[in-house]
Amino acid sequence: MKKAAIQIAVLAIILVAVCVGCRLAMGNTYLAEIMVNAGEVRPEDIRFSAETPGVVEQGTPEVRGGRICVPVYPRQPGRTFIDMSDGEGRDFGILDFRVGRLGTVYDATTGGFTGDSLALAAVTVFCFTVAAIMFYAYRCAKGPAFYAYGTIHAAGFSLFALLTGLTMLTVTLRHLLQPRDYTMLSAYSAISSASWQFMMLTAPFVLAFSLAMTVSNIELLRHERFCAKNVLGIGVGFALAAGEVLAFCLYSRNFSGSEWEGRVWNTLCNVYATGFAWFECMLIGAIICGLKAARHVPRPDADFILILGCSFRRDGTLTPLLRGRVDRAIEFWKRQRETTGREAVLVPSGGQGEDEPVSEAEAMRRYLLEQGVPEARILVEDRSRNTYQNMSYSKALIEKTAPAAKVVYATTNYHVFRSGLWASLAGLPAEGVGSRTKWWYWPNAFMRECAGLLMNRIPQELMLLAALIVFFGLLSLALG
Repeated sequence: MKKAAIQIAVLAIILVAVCVGCRLAMGNTYLAEIMVNAGEVRPEDIRFSAETPGVVEQGTPEVRGGRICVPVYPRQPGRTFIDMSDGEGRDFGILDFRVGRLGTVYDATTGGFTGDSLALAAVTVFCFTVAAIMFYAYRCAKGPAFYAYGTIHAAGFSLFALLTGLTMLTVTLRHLLQPRDYTMLSAYSAISSASWQFMMLTAPFVLAFSLAMTVSNIELLRHERFCAKNVLGIGVGFALAAGEVLAFCLYSRNFSGSEWEGRVWNTLCNVYATGFAWFECMLIGAIICGLKAARHVPRPDADFILILGCSFRRDGTLTPLLRGRVDRAIEFWKRQRETTGREAVLVPSGGQGEDEPVSEAEAMRRYLLEQGVPEARILVEDRSRNTYQNMSYSKALIEKTAPAAKVVYATTNYHVFRSGLWASLAGLPAEGVGSRTKWWYWPNAFMRECAGLLMNRIPQELMLLAALIVFFGLLSLALG
């Protein structure tokens, strides 16, 4: 992820340098287009009266397709208002021009400036290239390195950058093809509300996802007892749908007030959309990574197969959830032995709970023996209380036997990615293999995993979110 961030920073510097170079090469001429009914206007009759002479100089005006086009040349930094009229006393309005230190002419009437189309094209290229860089970073994350928060960011924000690039492409093309109707002020508005555009483009998928989460959660409640963790899917589904509806209501409201009040209102709307889009990106990234991790099958070259424990029955028999994990480990163990001849060591991991007759590891060990696994191929870790300890304590046992061993861990499919993160934090390079669970159980449990992923990095995520909000907030406030 650091490499991708460096590449994006270098790309931004290159694009700025290219824009500056092209800007200097193309000269300082700005073509102002006056939005009036110019059908009966003769160019030679047009008169200009500058409030502050010497800031800009006007070239020979031309009438093109019902509008007046006037070349404007910078002369010195400053600002001036120019009144445009004709010999018959018709007033075409007041133009507001500013000249920067580099000779860039800015037209406050339309928001245009020297080289504005080039700048839009550069931002469009930047967005698409960022999408490609992030997607490449996601694709290159393989093996134990895949289980990282950077992979979630790469997956989520490659989509965000792609959709933002599509928005920028639309803005650029409309400005190039319809400069009279789609001014730079319209382009600024579209750019500052990029998060809102992202929300609208993803709204159908979000609403479909919300409905699916609610349906699966209702089915879950038919099989499981009612508790807070078993209604998380309904809560998330409702929050996503309500967030989309609220955004639509905010942006469709007709605001009445001063220009400054309108800018503040638009800024607040865009800040809300930015926060929601951030949450969407993280959720999408976590879902993509979780699904990929759940379906991944490691190479059959493991030295140890770690089995993550969970609660079991009071009589010592395994619940369907835990039995699924052990069966998946045995399946991988047998397939590797048949394919390569390598016989890995199975490591059941899990301590003893207060209401459990034996440790989770011991319950799994007995089941492994019943399934024909030789006791010599079983290494028990019976002290751990959570997933991190599963990984850490098992790592200590494994390193006593084989310090450079290749490890695969088995757990339920929705738990694979998050377990990989804990393995990485424990310093255990390992890949996961997932067992299946009921369709109505999987979505809600997976959503708990996503929530756990985000909760583990609240300070970092809030810092990134704050940076995005400040950027889009200031952009919206400045451009209105």
